Amino acid sequence: MSDISIIILAAGFGTRMKSNKAKVLFEISGKEMIFHILEKAYELSSDVSVILNYDFDTIKQKILSNFPNTKIYKQDIENFPGTAGALKNVELNSKKTLILCGDMPLITINELKNLINSKHEVALSVFETKNPFGYGRVVIKDGEILKIVEEKDALDEEKNIKIVNAGCYAFKSEVLKEILPKISNNNNQKEYYLTDSIEIAINLGFKCEAVLVDERNFMGINDKFALSIAENLMQDLIKENLMKNGVRMRLPNTIYIDSKAKFEGDCEIEENVSIIGSCVIKNSIIKSSSVIEDSLIQDSDIGPLAHIRPGCDIKNTHIGNFVELKKAKVDGIKAGHLSYLGDCEIESGTNIGCGTITCNYDGKKKHKTIIGKNVFIGSDTQLIAPIKIEDDVMIAAGTTVTKDAKKGELIISRKKQSNIDKFYYKFFGEKDDIKR
Repeated sequence: MSDISIIILAAGFGTRMKSNKAKVLFEISGKEMIFHILEKAYELSSDVSVILNYDFDTIKQKILSNFPNTKIYKQDIENFPGTAGALKNVELNSKKTLILCGDMPLITINELKNLINSKHEVALSVFETKNPFGYGRVVIKDGEILKIVEEKDALDEEKNIKIVNAGCYAFKSEVLKEILPKISNNNNQKEYYLTDSIEIAINLGFKCEAVLVDERNFMGINDKFALSIAENLMQDLIKENLMKNGVRMRLPNTIYIDSKAKFEGDCEIEENVSIIGSCVIKNSIIKSSSVIEDSLIQDSDIGPLAHIRPGCDIKNTHIGNFVELKKAKVDGIKAGHLSYLGDCEIESGTNIGCGTITCNYDGKKKHKTIIGKNVFIGSDTQLIAPIKIEDDVMIAAGTTVTKDAKKGELIISRKKQSNIDKFYYKFFGEKDDIKR
């Protein structure tokens, strides 16, 4: 028997999200809402279960692809609706059971430990709020819960109570097994409510502790406005942690950083930057309004206004404004401005002129461009992939490169220039007739 089992309730329809997408799959800082909760759950226990219903197969597949040891249950909504109904037929084999909500991505490990470590038979998370309207009020004496009063049932003096139910529970499992069969659906909604467990536990003589938690960390996500609030809060935590660990940020409130991103060494992030996906940034500066996606940036400066798309490996490199890279492996190059480098490998010492394009797509397939060391590429050059440019090659401005180049060659493919005398006047008329 394990010490603790964790059950995550995620069977709701999420109708207030006004989307066909399951609520728990909405992303916060680049990661599905429920994944944030599962990560914390697995820090506390290897015995984790999730109760699902809506879009069961999609959520199950996503969870198991990332957390393969998770036990998945499907709630019988028709016969056993409600939060207590979700626990029907769930195995309770541990000494303690921690019950979490699938829409609380900001919960913290320390607060969950406080719930688990309660010496009482039941522990309920509670928080103090300025506006308790809509919450179940928790009546407490000497740290023990006397009862929970729902908004519709509360007396005037009870409505003034600011301590409310935060929605997460820790039970001694034997006690939970005794309580669950006693929860009825004798209410207007005909649902089985886990909140009823507190009154039942007290009537059975069990002690129920109120564990105070942070309202911000235990906020539930019910609509897209709440989703935006949660993301702002998570972004603040991510950036605070990074800055305390040495990352410099200019106007951090304008910056977005994915929860999967990692930073090493001395890094600087300027305003309006987005770091998206599993990026690794090492000893680099990302300048204003640049976007980095699922890439490695090391000992380099990027931007301003650069776009590094997924799959790039950039080292010892200067990438300037309005430069876009995709699946590019570059080391020790300069691409100052207005270029597209996709599906390519470029070696050290190479200079990419303004307006250079690797033409990697033929309408059916993507093709690769290989460029060696110390290559000078003039402005407005198109490299038609697949193509290979060896070391020490010069490519004249305005060239369209269609054949491989050997070491030391000059490549030029311009049409001979023609200058037609006095064409301007033939086109517009004589000078005196031109309208200014």
